[in-house]
Parts: sequence; C-alpha cells; structure tokens
Amino acid sequence: MKILTHLAAMAVLAGSAHGLQDREITFENTELRGGIIMISTGMGGNLGLFMGEDGLLLIDDLLPGTGPLVEAAIAEIAGEGVPRFILNTHWHGDHIGANPHFHEAGSTIATHHNIRTRILEADDEWIQDEGYLPLLTFGSDLHFHMNGETVRAIHVPAAHTDGDAIVHFETADVIHMGDVLFSGLFPFVDLQSGGTVEGFVAAMETGYAMAGSDTQIIPGHGPLSTREDIQASIDMVRATQAIITPMVEAGMSLDDVLAAEPLADYHDDWNWGFICTPRMVATLYHDAAGTADGHPLATSCD
Repeated sequence: MKILTHLAAMAVLAGSAHGLQDREITFENTELRGGIIMISTGMGGNLGLFMGEDGLLLIDDLLPGTGPLVEAAIAEIAGEGVPRFILNTHWHGDHIGANPHFHEAGSTIATHHNIRTRILEADDEWIQDEGYLPLLTFGSDLHFHMNGETVRAIHVPAAHTDGDAIVHFETADVIHMGDVLFSGLFPFVDLQSGGTVEGFVAAMETGYAMAGSDTQIIPGHGPLSTREDIQASIDMVRATQAIITPMVEAGMSLDDVLAAEPLADYHDDWNWGFICTPRMVATLYHDAAGTADGHPLATSCD
C-alpha cells in the first residue's frame, strides 16, 4: 500500500550542492512486511523505517536541511517522528543529510567505521557539523535486536564507497541495499570515496545471495525491487564493463571513448538524470584505467 505525503521543503538549503531550493517534497510511503516502510521522495536516497514497541529504526535520512520534514513524515506514519536509532548506509549527503537534526533530537546514529572517517576528513561546507558524526561505528557487521526482529547491517567493501552497508531484516525478509543498488538505473560508483566497479558488482552479488524469490528489496535509488532486479543490474554492469575495458586497454582517451558512444544500446533502458550514459562511460573508463582521481561527474551529460 502506498501513501503520499506532501510537505513544503522550507528547510532545504537553497543553492546547496544538491541543487535544491525551496520546493515541495512528496514522501511516498510503501508498506512492506514486518512493520517496515519504504519512504521515497525522488530527491535523494530511499529511506527505510522500522516500527515497533522498542522504538523506531531509520535507514538513512535524506538531504541536508530536510530533518524537520523527515521527522514530520515519520510522525504521520508512526505517531512519533524521532527514531531511536539511525543507520547510515554510506556517507553521501542524500543519505546522511538530516543527521544533525536527529542527533539534536536524541537519535543514536550508527555507521561503518569509514563513514565517520570520511565525515571527519571532508572539506565540504555542508558537512561541517558534529551532528553528522555517528556515535556508534562497526566493522564487518552490526546487529539490532528490536521489535521482535534481527536487523543485520553487513559491510560490503570498496563498492559504491568504502563504507557501504547492506541491511537485512531477517525475519521480515526485507533488504535495504543502500546505494549498492540503483534499480533500473546506471549506478554511481564513487571512485574518489573508495568505490570500485568490481566491489560494486560483488556487493550486488552479496545482496542477491541473501535474497530469495519473495524478498522485498529497497534500493538506494529506484522502485521497490526483487532479486531479479539485482541480477539485471549485475548483468548490465558486467556487460558494459566488458565493452569499455578493452577500449581503455587499447590506449583510447576518455574523449575518444565518449565519442564512440559505446553504450548507446543501453541508453534507453538505463540512462537517467544523475548518471547519464556519458557518466557511466566515464565511471567504467576511470575504474579500468585506475584513475580514481578522475571524477565521472566531471563528464557532461550533454
């Protein structure tokens, strides 16, 4: 069941790095099994809300400045808006942006060790607030035992970033993949934050192995998904990697590879506004060339 909630985004940072101004945010809430809600806005990563008598657990918390709106949206669902725990799947602003708001409100934030390190070392103006920092960090995995459920966060190394976690609600059979799944979309592999294409595929394979035929899967971006959607993304990345890597090995420049339009056959099905087809080409090129300092987002979508 889906419910739409419209809230004016008056708290969103005008002119932020995410290009947001005062806009209305629509929260689309999809009820899953076991007291879990998938919350989508189309303006950042998908959130996962877990409700029960032991309190609320929130997976990711949207963009900088949206904390009051996220709290209000949660309150409309659960009757209270401040989660007991927040688990960040990685460190990007559309997944940790409301950390300071909820930190001040009393939520305990948990992340992988590398996320805390990334936040501490970041120079970006938007992240210079101690409220972004997690109180709890973990290495290989972390378990929450609450609301009659075991919730396991599993670190997947060198994937979308170097601090990603997949979250498995074991009894409900629901998985939040974070940004190691852009369902039906070209993915963003953040090479400058320790991500790699091989690690990204391995992380998707980890999620696929955890899932069954009835598992409900929340992607970092995209619609509610199944294990078949994970497999489709694995197949696409493998196929496109097999196209770009030989071009890199042949000594072609990025400009020459882009001019050849090697992923034209994938454009209609996988291209989208953030990781357009040229940026996917650039991602695969820089990964294969070992130029992690080359940022795919520097490539124009025009």
